[in-house]
Amino acid sequence: MSPRKPVKLDDVGLWDYALRILSRKAYSAGEIRQKLSLRAAPGTNVPAVLTKLKEYGFADDEKFSETFAQSRLRNQGFGRARVLRDLQTKRVAPKVAQQAIEKTFEGTSEAELIDNFLARKYRTKDLPLFFKEEKNLAAAYRKLRLAGFTSTATIAALKRHSKHSIDWEGAEDPE
Repeated sequence: MSPRKPVKLDDVGLWDYALRILSRKAYSAGEIRQKLSLRAAPGTNVPAVLTKLKEYGFADDEKFSETFAQSRLRNQGFGRARVLRDLQTKRVAPKVAQQAIEKTFEGTSEAELIDNFLARKYRTKDLPLFFKEEKNLAAAYRKLRLAGFTSTATIAALKRHSKHSIDWEGAEDPE
């Protein structure tokens, strides 16, 4: 049995499709545009459907990016860089994404976020004992950097949680 090809949609079909996908999950305008373009029949006016969605407030990148950033901060405890990277992956304009990051992370302590992240990821571990092994310390560093925390804040947090002395000199890379 061969895979079914998606049916190409006209303007009305695209509108219905857009409402259907938006009822399940929030998307950025760029993601919606991409999805509509894949399903559009030749000669269909995708920009007109997207404009109509924006008029109704269904494709608002500012609101989407703020909500997305707040969710990533609150639920996963990620840092600025990770949330910004995720928003860019979602095809949000860089300026809009940056504004959402600034608004979301305003008044948030990166050190506190890192401590919460470490406590959550290593909840069964005694961190000073666990970080005595350099491989565990290196793994934690990589995890924190992937989670979007700056190298300076990451190294400072690992120094606080690590009781043994490691040569940290030269470990700080430029942001």
